Amino acid sequence: MRASLLAAAVLAAAPFLAANAAGDPGRGEALVRERQCGSRHGAVGVSSTPNIPSLAGHTDEFITLQLILLREQIRIAPPMNDLAQGLTDGQVEDIAAWYMSLPAGLPAGGTEGDPARMAEGAALSEKLRCGVCHLPDYRGRAQMPRLAGQREDYLVHAMTGYRDGTRHGTDTNMNAVMYGVTDAQVATLAYYLARQK
Repeated sequence: MRASLLAAAVLAAAPFLAANAAGDPGRGEALVRERQCGSRHGAVGVSSTPNIPSLAGHTDEFITLQLILLREQIRIAPPMNDLAQGLTDGQVEDIAAWYMSLPAGLPAGGTEGDPARMAEGAALSEKLRCGVCHLPDYRGRAQMPRLAGQREDYLVHAMTGYRDGTRHGTDTNMNAVMYGVTDAQVATLAYYLARQK
């Protein structure tokens, strides 16, 4: 019940996060270094750790929302729930501002990819309407994450979690989108998205 009420409160506040996200990137950088976030997410927000997402270039709204969900244990993703404990709302906004200020970096797998597999991934993305929420170039917006150039293995992990009901956001839209998508389709979609600039 508590989690449901908190999730509803986060959703109600969501439209105002951008206006209130007045974080300071300099303070955010200091917090990221102090909490050693770079050991998992990369020194400049580009992860080289399997199944750990890159955070550079995400919107401050997305990072703010995720840190709140993790801090309040609405989203369960160990060890992030423990690491987010004790962060004030201002510190959350500062961390979000730091990651938003960083360039997203180049896709780890390059941008070319196998033409047939890229075409299949593009068709799947069109069918699932990924570009509607995440924008046609997959850079993300507002509370929707950037998919372009994200770690391929992390994309597989996240999409499989949504499909299998082990991961939830502030709504069930992604769970519905991924329903019935096969492992092979998830892999192809992740391959395609990870190679977007």
